[in-house]
Amino acid sequence: MNKFKKIGLTALAASLVSVSAHAGAMSVAGSASMNAGAYSGEGHNGGTTFSMGNQLTFTGSGELDNGMTVSLSFIQDEGTATFDNHSVSVSSDGMGTLVLHGQGGGSATSAMDATAAGNLWDTFDGTGLATGVTHTNSAPGTNAFMYTLPEIMDGVAINASYEPQASGNTNDSGTGWSVTYTGIEGLTAIYSISDEVGTTSALSGEQTAWKLAYVYGSITATATGSDFDVQTASSDQDVSSYAVSYTVSDELSVTYGTETIESGTAGDQDAEYNKLSASYVSGGMTVSAALAQAENIDHSTNANADLDYWSLGFAFAF
Repeated sequence: MNKFKKIGLTALAASLVSVSAHAGAMSVAGSASMNAGAYSGEGHNGGTTFSMGNQLTFTGSGELDNGMTVSLSFIQDEGTATFDNHSVSVSSDGMGTLVLHGQGGGSATSAMDATAAGNLWDTFDGTGLATGVTHTNSAPGTNAFMYTLPEIMDGVAINASYEPQASGNTNDSGTGWSVTYTGIEGLTAIYSISDEVGTTSALSGEQTAWKLAYVYGSITATATGSDFDVQTASSDQDVSSYAVSYTVSDELSVTYGTETIESGTAGDQDAEYNKLSASYVSGGMTVSAALAQAENIDHSTNANADLDYWSLGFAFAF
């Protein structure tokens, strides 16, 4: 090998392994909780049960020489052998933000996260007392993209989502979009449509959702609606929810919320939920208490489909 080739190859090898060091930061936040609660209803008057929660959230970010910011996030919590809700994002002022969710991802519609009342159905789903109703949504869960466009005008934000075609899935990929408006003081309005990519064509369709929230002084009023529509009508679902919160002080707040889940199956009863809750915040501790009721949780009029629930919890953030 002549000297010029040797010098050139050495320089190339050095360029391939040389990287610039960039300032970045990693942080860990923790949370823990202690909870007590009990269900009651016809055919079931259970004793008080106790539970705990624990979670560590790892986040890190750094800015590259080209002005982009790269961030990662993942959660380790009780009962998971692997990292939970992990994602990587790339953002810049001109590009917006692109996030790849390896796990825990949602569509632009399911990313609205919860009903106005905070997913009351989840308190009763899987109790074993009756077949609970699960709130259906278009969240892909794993390997999904979420893109937030740069700000196009004051008070308007646009999100888009993409779910690749899954292995063994006969259906196409799914897309979604949402528009959020906050241009009026105290008002938040969101409208969104996303594809539901089912395992078959009969279980595929779309989900449409909206949210209106208005803050006036110490009162916050919120309303949400979701329409899940696929080719199999019996799998359709409409969910409506309302909530009113009153902030008594900087530490104390009270909330009342309701939810109704309407099945696509003819003759089914609407599943109805309501909840009164209060929370008190002191430093990193939150004390919460709630009384909840559910009727027809399996879309029937069976006696054991009506339940009451109370809970008391202590949550700590550190």
